[in-house]
Amino acid sequence: MVSSYTAELSPPGVYPKYLEADVLLSDGTAARLRPIREEDGPSLLQFHAGLSQQSIYRRFFGAHPHLSDAEVKHFTNVDYVDRLALVAEVGGKLVAVARYDRLGGSSEAEVAFVVSDAYQGRGLGTLLLEHLAAAAAERGMTSFTAQTLAENGPMRNVFASVGFSEKTSMSDGIVDVRLSIRPTETSLAAAEERDRKAAAASVQRLLHPNSVAVVGAGRSPGGVGHEIFTNILRSGFTGVAYPVNTAARSVGGVRAYPSVSDIPDSVDLAVIAVPAEDVNAVLEDCGAKGVASVVVVSAGFAESGRHGAEEERQTARLVHQLGMRMVGPNCLGVANLEPKVSLNATFAPSLPRFGCVGLASQSGGIGIAVFEEAARRGLGLSSFVSLGNKADVSGNDILSYWEDDRLTSVILLYLESFGNPRRFIHLAGRIGRIKPVVVVKSGRIIGPRNLAWSHTGALASSETVVRAALDQAGALRADSLGEMLDLAEILASQPIPQGRRVAVVGNAGGPGILTADACVAAGLELPELSARSQELLASSVAAGAALDNPVELVASAGAEDYGHALEVILEDPGIDSVIVVFAPPMASAAQEVARSVARASAQEGATQPKPVLAAFLTTPEAVGSFRSAKRPIPCFTYPETAAIALGKLAKHAAWRSRPQGHPQRPSDARQDLAQELVASVISQHPQGRWLSPSEAAQLVGLYGIPVAELVEAKTPEQACAGASQLGFPVALKASSPGLVHKSDVGGVRLDIRDENELKEAWQEMSSLMGERMEAGVVQAMSPQGIETIAGVLQDPLFGPVVLFGLGGTAVEVLGDQSVHLAPLTTDEAAEMMRELAGYPLLQGYRGAPPANLELLKDLIVRLGWLCNDLVEVAEADLNPVVATPDRVVAVDIKIRIALPAQPRRRSARRLS
Repeated sequence: MVSSYTAELSPPGVYPKYLEADVLLSDGTAARLRPIREEDGPSLLQFHAGLSQQSIYRRFFGAHPHLSDAEVKHFTNVDYVDRLALVAEVGGKLVAVARYDRLGGSSEAEVAFVVSDAYQGRGLGTLLLEHLAAAAAERGMTSFTAQTLAENGPMRNVFASVGFSEKTSMSDGIVDVRLSIRPTETSLAAAEERDRKAAAASVQRLLHPNSVAVVGAGRSPGGVGHEIFTNILRSGFTGVAYPVNTAARSVGGVRAYPSVSDIPDSVDLAVIAVPAEDVNAVLEDCGAKGVASVVVVSAGFAESGRHGAEEERQTARLVHQLGMRMVGPNCLGVANLEPKVSLNATFAPSLPRFGCVGLASQSGGIGIAVFEEAARRGLGLSSFVSLGNKADVSGNDILSYWEDDRLTSVILLYLESFGNPRRFIHLAGRIGRIKPVVVVKSGRIIGPRNLAWSHTGALASSETVVRAALDQAGALRADSLGEMLDLAEILASQPIPQGRRVAVVGNAGGPGILTADACVAAGLELPELSARSQELLASSVAAGAALDNPVELVASAGAEDYGHALEVILEDPGIDSVIVVFAPPMASAAQEVARSVARASAQEGATQPKPVLAAFLTTPEAVGSFRSAKRPIPCFTYPETAAIALGKLAKHAAWRSRPQGHPQRPSDARQDLAQELVASVISQHPQGRWLSPSEAAQLVGLYGIPVAELVEAKTPEQACAGASQLGFPVALKASSPGLVHKSDVGGVRLDIRDENELKEAWQEMSSLMGERMEAGVVQAMSPQGIETIAGVLQDPLFGPVVLFGLGGTAVEVLGDQSVHLAPLTTDEAAEMMRELAGYPLLQGYRGAPPANLELLKDLIVRLGWLCNDLVEVAEADLNPVVATPDRVVAVDIKIRIALPAQPRRRSARRLS
């Protein structure tokens, strides 16, 4: 995403603090990047002295054992504009240096860097190059040049792997490299993949430790530290566990140590359960010991108020400076149930069995509740992370790990907030195509969006945008914890349905009808069974059974009847899934029927197995038979529960089947001119303002969006002149910043036939509205067609958002809109239209002329790129957009320009 607005750069010679960044190396180690300072001279000398002869030779093309005072001064004194150097630190120790020097006054700079031997091959050179390139681009540079020895394979690999456009030439064993530092699809994709792998590596280290220290492990049962240490021992942890207690010789019969640094062996993971004010001292001790990961269960941080939030930020910075990753603070702990690890580093009373479900929860209490219910259902977990306050490790990091984790096939998330929402949606969308991601997102009950003056701002509430974003990512949003576990239970044991066609088979009319109703309400279809299926059923079930769909076996139907019926239905090519309903005439029959259904549902040899769900009313004893089956069948007390879950799975399956496209910018979009227009407004009005009608029309026109011709007027005479130019009949509209509902206040007159009518309309409107009418707009009458609304909004979390729906004066009453993150593909724009309840109107309802759907798709796509490119477009309405069979035209446009709260910079990978 590119914008005309970036924050003002620091003047030459002024330290650019914003370039400081915590980053992850490829092995998951955290490091600190920052601009070099003059006082870094001693550290630079020490760093150079620690380099191997080979590293020095590759950097200086010869022996260079010492840096002179003049060299140190040259390297550490930069102006941060034409000459910039970045250093990397781990644990406060300088481990790498990278720099560029602009060549003359050109847009080209020479780049060079060197990494200490211990940190070579860990992605640090690539990170430094990324960050240098981003800083150089902000300062007007377009390319880097470098010289490297032909034998310096690692450096040449850095240049090649970063993904920039590269040109090389070689002479006398020296390779000249020229890199265009303009981001490309290749460079962005490569950076994203490096970021994902680094995050996954950091979580891998967290969840697969060989040794764990519990700091604050007390001797008395009931204490958090004591319970965590006890749980580690009870879980059969395959590594070594150490209690850390300043006052005790042992905890639980295990020798205790007064500090982590006193432990004689290495420590991979430290779980910290001490008062908040002591946490940073423990972290310093862990850093000195070389601990890779910490879990801070201690409370008293951001959740306690402003002071705690600042303490938490300092703690996170300290963790990164020490090269570590941190879960928490204020969390329940972590667990890895894989038998090779068998780690329960939580203070939960118990955990479920080992299984294929990964769980991350922002709430420890929710985690404990899920553990208990999962155990009751027989649902197993692969690993668990209690995110707590998410000061460092986030849901995005855990997703990156689970994407490649062969033991996790279903992902459950309980979230209260998003750290990097766009990143989350991108990750969930990619992972969701191979592993379902089920999300419970709390915090829906919020007030209206502040400062939203447009229809779009009022309609696209934060909750609406969250739901749209999750839908876009293919995440299965559960409306409750129970529903999340319903979905998990199905996904852990059953295949995802290939479509929405469901068959219901039962032995009683009432439950069957309730199930059918619930299926339809959940967006499922109940097609009639094929003639062949009905024929096979008729030959084997008792007379009087209903054989279409729902299939109603007689009340006395037994296990054999159910098993045969299910086998026949599963073979029907017109059915994608089955819900089996059983209302027992005798309780003793339930288990027999359950076993028969389980055998039939195994679908031995089926090329495309179909999911089978059960609803056995008032017969909990049948659940055991289903859970012990070769392919366990989720069994619910009520059929509506099964229908709701199956409906969400069918929706997910439809999302998976859609083609994966990439948004394509319209070739005729004039982003450059649009940025100039916006920049001009911002320069004169730093606080922002509403564009005039003509400015708004000009801006959307630069993106190829068709606009109804208009003339602005300050007087009736100007209005008449404009009408003569456009040709009667015309419309007259009041114009005033922030005026949304013009019709409600008498600010619209239509079908004006001549100048007399126009002057009269002007006078009436001016008298009625008074000072609210600052000017008037004259437009030619628009063609008769279907009125729609298209709008954009810069959401504070998710960024540019597009809204489309049925429009006109009743837009809020209709409430028929679809929301999507920008930019969009044409397929996504088409899906936005299909999501509308009023979509049949666009297709031509009851013989009415249809809208041109292709032109509407094009308009939505173009509008998405406009708000993606121009973050200063805070909100905009095109309402109505009139759609006819042969054209679409935006009749009324409102656009508010404002600086974003945070400047958009070219981003390089960072943790903070």
